[in-house]
Amino acid sequence: MAIPDHVKDRFAAGTQYIGGRLRPGTSGRTQDIVNPATGETVLGYELAGTADVDAAVAAARAALPGWAGATPGERSDALHRFAGVLAERAGELARTETLQCGKPIKLTTEFDVPGTVDNTAFFAGAARHLQGQSAGEYSADHTSYTRREPVGAVGSIAPWNYPLQMAAWKILPAVAAGNTVVLKPAEITPLTSLLFAEAAGDAGLPDGVVNIVSGAGRDAGEHLVGHPDIAMTSFTGSTEVGKRVARIATASVKRLHLELGGKAPFVVFDDADVEAAAHGAVAGSLINSGQDCTAATRAYVQRPLYEAFTAAVADLMAGVRLGDPLDPATDLGPLVSFAQRDRVAGFVDRARGYATVVTGGEAPGGELERGAYYRPTLITGAAQDSEIVRDEIFGPVLVVLPFDGDDEGIALANDTPYGLAASAWSRDVYRTGRATREIQAGCVWINDHIPIISEMPHGGYKQSGFGKDMSSYSFEEYTQVKHVMYDNTAVVRKDWHRTVFGDR
Repeated sequence: MAIPDHVKDRFAAGTQYIGGRLRPGTSGRTQDIVNPATGETVLGYELAGTADVDAAVAAARAALPGWAGATPGERSDALHRFAGVLAERAGELARTETLQCGKPIKLTTEFDVPGTVDNTAFFAGAARHLQGQSAGEYSADHTSYTRREPVGAVGSIAPWNYPLQMAAWKILPAVAAGNTVVLKPAEITPLTSLLFAEAAGDAGLPDGVVNIVSGAGRDAGEHLVGHPDIAMTSFTGSTEVGKRVARIATASVKRLHLELGGKAPFVVFDDADVEAAAHGAVAGSLINSGQDCTAATRAYVQRPLYEAFTAAVADLMAGVRLGDPLDPATDLGPLVSFAQRDRVAGFVDRARGYATVVTGGEAPGGELERGAYYRPTLITGAAQDSEIVRDEIFGPVLVVLPFDGDDEGIALANDTPYGLAASAWSRDVYRTGRATREIQAGCVWINDHIPIISEMPHGGYKQSGFGKDMSSYSFEEYTQVKHVMYDNTAVVRKDWHRTVFGDR
């Protein structure tokens, strides 16, 4: 599966998109983009260095006054055109995402790309609704109102699991609110971020509004986060790296938005539809080969349904079709890299010493041995405090544990440092209502797991970070609120002046 010639030709000029044009990196080091389905190198490129970050930040700063000064309608019109360009290039975007990530083509064509187009269309509309509080006389002698203003030039870092969608989540609310952006994608999956930025330019967004620096985290990423001309950092990735990002950003008192790791619980009460729950668990744990921070990873099943649920999940997992990601019949592609495949295998191999691998637990042989594939894996018999239950695996692995009463099920769901997403399965509205109130997560699905929509926020509790992607709530991250207060009296000497000098 070679990179399409027209895409390869497009990146001949380089894989840094700065000030509206592609250019090569200047770090002196190269990076290979590897097709994880075959192990073949499809593109090598020069990584961004600190000079490239400086140039991108300068371009973003130069574009800021004009873009921030545009009317909401003008920004909205540009984003509507942007959505149209993305829709026209949907096929190219889907194929390229499949190439660099190993995602099945049915996932990129039905989820990643349509979701990104929809996000763009949503923020095109939302750009017209950046309103402050209505004017009013909250003091008898004054009229007050609030303004929402752009933060400035934003430095964002996106992960490798959803490169296109994460680029959109980082860029769209920022530019809709009048900011400019420098995005650093993961160095192993930069291609669709670059295509996204080019589409923005082709849609008429001014040069410098969207910039991409394709570089390593320790070099380009840390320099971007600590850059004195960057007003805000938005990071999506692991909690461990997020803590380092926070230390660097807060040293210069930057605004910070973090969307970090997850270990989503999947709570099945004893009145649930066990067939529906089993289907939901398999889909929710295997989407994107389990490389999803909201993926179902810990299934807690009330004891009367435990055996039936486990058997149903095992049967469904056994029927999942691994194969060529470009084949529409493929259900599960490879992991993003051989290193990630080996990391997942390490978790499972260590778990054999204290738990039972019911199905999966191995890389397939034959033709698929060339790629970073790993079979869907179901594990039972693990203790709540075991590594396989506690730590984020980021692979096609589901652990199932039993519980007895409702109190225990909710307590087990919350027994984690993470709090990004969760689901609860029951026919009882009071049970599900309690779950939505008491499970500590930024999103709680009822009788489903995974769907997201542009109109609703995404973000976590606890060590899953803070702040929101998507929805109008994301504007809280990318705008500053200013209070403006007018005196209405025209009185020279105000009554309150006596607290400083003189008498009433």
